[in-house]
Amino acid sequence: MGLGTFSAQAADRAKQLHTGLLLRLFVSSSKQTDKELDSLVRRLAQHGLLEYRLGCSPNGADEVVIEPQVADYWPRTPPLRNADVLVLSRFAYMRRRGNEMVLESPRAGALFKICEPKLAAALALLSAPQKITQLSRQDAFPGKELLALLVDCQILFKVDAAGGRGLRPDEGDDNLVLWDFHDLLFHARSTAGRHAHPLGGVFPYADVISPLPAVRPRWPGKKIDLHKFSAADPGAIAPVAKLLRERHSTQSFDDQRPIMLAELSQFLDGTARVVSKFRSRVEFAGQRGPMVAYAPRPYPSAGGGYELELYLAVDKCQGLARGFYHYDAATHALAPIAVPTSELDALLTEARYAIGAPAGPQILITIAARFGRISWKYSSIAYALILKDVGVLTQTLYLMATDLGLGGCAIGRTNIDLFAKMIGIEFHIEGAVGQFAIGREAR
Repeated sequence: MGLGTFSAQAADRAKQLHTGLLLRLFVSSSKQTDKELDSLVRRLAQHGLLEYRLGCSPNGADEVVIEPQVADYWPRTPPLRNADVLVLSRFAYMRRRGNEMVLESPRAGALFKICEPKLAAALALLSAPQKITQLSRQDAFPGKELLALLVDCQILFKVDAAGGRGLRPDEGDDNLVLWDFHDLLFHARSTAGRHAHPLGGVFPYADVISPLPAVRPRWPGKKIDLHKFSAADPGAIAPVAKLLRERHSTQSFDDQRPIMLAELSQFLDGTARVVSKFRSRVEFAGQRGPMVAYAPRPYPSAGGGYELELYLAVDKCQGLARGFYHYDAATHALAPIAVPTSELDALLTEARYAIGAPAGPQILITIAARFGRISWKYSSIAYALILKDVGVLTQTLYLMATDLGLGGCAIGRTNIDLFAKMIGIEFHIEGAVGQFAIGREAR
């Protein structure tokens, strides 16, 4: 990782980062050494390699330590007035981490390690709206700087002193209203991009417990043998059963024979194209609700919502330029989306590492969800239903790839922050929930 070239004076002063440097001493300084140090610190911050200490107790211990969770986090303090009313986000939570207490949120760019117990108690008062003047009378007043940092991370938010529409609609946009706490937390913490925890196949418990057996131990009792009911001739099995048995994951693709645009068109037509449209009025609690539009695809979807969208990062495809595209399922067309080459490369590179391939996929399909299509109807189970739909669609993609003689591979991790930057939409409105690599299998 390159951090640039710095003078001996700047390099020597950078050693103090081990114990801590006050940001205000060099961020706005005109000295050349301070400018170099500011450049270094910001580059380190872009890679999530810094943490920020706030406050100091009488015994010299930290009161709060800010740990970035997204790569480009930088501490900011928006202005606060004494008359401002603050309240905790309904997505904020405090938990034990080892012997520490941390305050975090799936919407936040950083988590806050609370080292002073009195601060934790003071912050708990913000479960109900509090004026800053009222809060400042507490013995363990967190201070405006910490409050501002928490507002910047959306762990706290300002509310209208007159009441407004209510806490849930006053926090964020209308799309955020549709999210339950556990669903947004699951989405943000089970994908890459918005947390700094280990992710993927790192075998965290390999030295703790033995792996479970591949096949479940048999239940006791007399078995009913089903072999005599199966087809005696392996060649007589149904075409669908044959496809299911031939289906496999492909990690290596033949870049000398890339997938062709005609094949990609067949693949998308058979798996994801809108096959019909209709409208139906919903009814709930004995009342007639609004008319809702439906657009079924070839695979089943929870409540007929069909919330999933396909975005294609194309590296190699004969007849199609390298780039980023959205598949318009209604018109069976590809819409190009202008993205920086660096972001396209990063998306393809992350996929290559995820499947452990020597080269990236010829085409990487990101499965995105328009979350509101499901959460508008379902409470508590919305995100679980979306993941079930991802599984159903993934199997559909596998079977179609097998039928066309192409290679495919599901990818278990996605970077929701990178994807949000590429499409220019907040991760809670439309976000990545799965990925699938496709191309010509190497032989």
